Amino acid sequence: IIYFLLGICILFWVRAQLHKCTNISLTDCITLKVVTKKLAVLKQYIPFGRAHGSSCAHRGELRHAKRIVVKLGSAVVTRGDECGLALGRLASIVEQVAMLQNQGKEMMIVTSGAVAFGKQRLRHEILLSQSVRQALHSGHNQLKDMSLPVLEARACAAAGQSGLMALYEAMFTQYSTCTAQVLVTNLDFHDDQKRQNLNSTLQELLRMNIVPIINTNDAVVPPPEPNSDLQGVISIKDNDSLAARLAVEMKADLLIALSDVEGLYNSPPGTDDAKLIDIFYPGDQQSITYGTKSRVGLGGMEAKVKAALWALQGGTSVVIANGTDPKVTGHVITDIVEGKKVGTFFSEVKPAGPTVEQQTEMARDSGRNLASLHPDQRSEIICHLAELLTERKDEILAANKMDMDLAVSAGQLPAAMLKRLSLSAAKLNSLAIGLRQIAVAAQDSVGRVLRRTRVAHNLELEQITVPIGVLLVIFEARPDCLPQVSALAIASGNALLLKGGKEATNTNRVLHQLTQEALSMHGVREAVQLVSTREEVEDLCRLDKMIDLIIPRGSSQLVRNIQRAAKGIPVLGHSEGICHVYVDTDASVDKVIKIVRDSKCDYPAACNAMETLLIHRDILRTPLFDQIIDMLRTERVKIHAGPRFASYLTFSPSEAQSLRTEYSDLECCMEVVDSMQEAVDHIHKYGSSHTDVIVTENEDTAEQFLQQLDSACVFWNASSRFADGYRFGLGAEVGISTARIHARGPVGLEGLLTTKWVLRGDGHTAADFSEHGTMKYLHENLPVTHSI
Repeated sequence: IIYFLLGICILFWVRAQLHKCTNISLTDCITLKVVTKKLAVLKQYIPFGRAHGSSCAHRGELRHAKRIVVKLGSAVVTRGDECGLALGRLASIVEQVAMLQNQGKEMMIVTSGAVAFGKQRLRHEILLSQSVRQALHSGHNQLKDMSLPVLEARACAAAGQSGLMALYEAMFTQYSTCTAQVLVTNLDFHDDQKRQNLNSTLQELLRMNIVPIINTNDAVVPPPEPNSDLQGVISIKDNDSLAARLAVEMKADLLIALSDVEGLYNSPPGTDDAKLIDIFYPGDQQSITYGTKSRVGLGGMEAKVKAALWALQGGTSVVIANGTDPKVTGHVITDIVEGKKVGTFFSEVKPAGPTVEQQTEMARDSGRNLASLHPDQRSEIICHLAELLTERKDEILAANKMDMDLAVSAGQLPAAMLKRLSLSAAKLNSLAIGLRQIAVAAQDSVGRVLRRTRVAHNLELEQITVPIGVLLVIFEARPDCLPQVSALAIASGNALLLKGGKEATNTNRVLHQLTQEALSMHGVREAVQLVSTREEVEDLCRLDKMIDLIIPRGSSQLVRNIQRAAKGIPVLGHSEGICHVYVDTDASVDKVIKIVRDSKCDYPAACNAMETLLIHRDILRTPLFDQIIDMLRTERVKIHAGPRFASYLTFSPSEAQSLRTEYSDLECCMEVVDSMQEAVDHIHKYGSSHTDVIVTENEDTAEQFLQQLDSACVFWNASSRFADGYRFGLGAEVGISTARIHARGPVGLEGLLTTKWVLRGDGHTAADFSEHGTMKYLHENLPVTHSI
């Protein structure tokens, strides 16, 4: 009875609310059917998406788009040989649209392809209608070359539209998504009543979670009239203009126009120096040279740009992208909606500064001038930067305080990250000392001769050091990284693109200004660029034609993300810093305690901190073992027992979930081994080839460990924390590499250089050294001089 009365009360409350909001009589609210109808009416009072009238200023805002129009060009829908539809491509597009629809987006499709599909279908029918006699007498070659009559476009559209729609319906059904066909002509937009009816129909379809599939009614549409656009109105000449008109009429948030090119280029794609335009602004049309139209369809890129700008003016954001060969993840529509850098994004908001592509070009051009400077000049730049760090320390520390205050108030950074973010006068002095070390090393870097060979008489070959080119260094909340990496790039003659964490925005900006001030003394100010736009790291990693090497500095997760995102660009970084300290049976007690404490507790968040402590079995239940445990407890280090260590103890610490864990905190794993060889095998199996240590007084055991262990850094009786560019005397480092080619371990100046071969001859040809030639190879090693 109580539940029944409660239900009656709820029903009357719902009825009262419906009456209040919709002015519908209470008597109409009795049945569940009417209540459902009222709820549908209520939905109209709920605003969706952003307020229409202004387009998105940045790609990142596209993820908030609610109503989306996807325009599929003929080249996207049809196969490259124009013999039917591209079924695999269409299936992927349908899957993406259905997925977004199921996420609550309101999706509409403007599709081409009816004429192309119908043309292929009618051609097939005409070939089949050839008489058997004609086919037999014509012969295979003549039949193959048989000319087909020119097919009228309207007839092709009539024959192809039904099949095209049936295909869409079948594909969307697989995702439990309903579709509806809507055919329009230009006249439907000129007549107010028809336009209102079209709007009403589409609104109702979207309300019912149905995907409208719209196409021009090419079976009856008249040929397009040139220059028939009215003031402020675009006429429907093709599906580009249809999609733009429809997007504005329906107040869509985003129009995605898919074609067979990556986007808008400043000159016809495929021509020399043609560059893809990432963001296009109204007024930039004069800088564009348009090419020919697509292989199929009515519109070309010029028509797409005109339609896109008209839609942009109407408040709809627009992206033109490649639907035939999608980049990034292969899902072009969802990539665009997620804000990834795909195709050409149309924006009315022009940024104050240069784009990241322009920054990279400026860095590359200025970097080449930097590489051609005399070593003394590069050293002067670095020394001047070191002076600025101390002279302008108040300015730097004020900016750093702003970043620290923001980070503390946000409360999102862990203590270890806050420590990295913080700068002090002592840190700046230490940075300046390191930079001066780099300035000295810069005297003997670029142009150093590594090998000289007399190939033949008057034919000499040299191998010399040269810069790698353009470096992209991505670092997290660690502003001291900026001057260190800048100095290394300057010393090695490399151009540099820096992407710092947003937590250090103010500090990075001041440090970059000081860096460019130092570079200005020799006219290479633009060689170091700081990316401060909204560019995502994934977008930067796709600049494979402009960037030569990516160096991530930060967590292992950051390194892994960049390694996955980099397409065609080498990444110099380390995997997890799973560093081991092995305590041998012949270890000194004092050295063990000092080394283990320093390796784990000096800076537990560092990548060179100890994560696993390996103990020789004979040390168990000895005073040394007790001292190790007491020291770790005093330092508040949480111990996780390895499987074998746990088996020796009645009451053991929590068992380690994995022997491949990088704790980056006051935690470590402890495991037992029977010998030095077993320790080496354990490290090879569970380590990350970063830094590993042996503590022993037995020189033979130590030497075997140093030789057998395959890690970037291997130490004997020294803390793992020495794996650092500054401590190695490199002045600084751009990072630590666990890769097996090029640089390995702390990467300083030498790791940012590569080589080139210089051959000086006197009219020599390869034919001179052939069997019947007059010359013989000598290949004599010559003394190496200091530089070219």
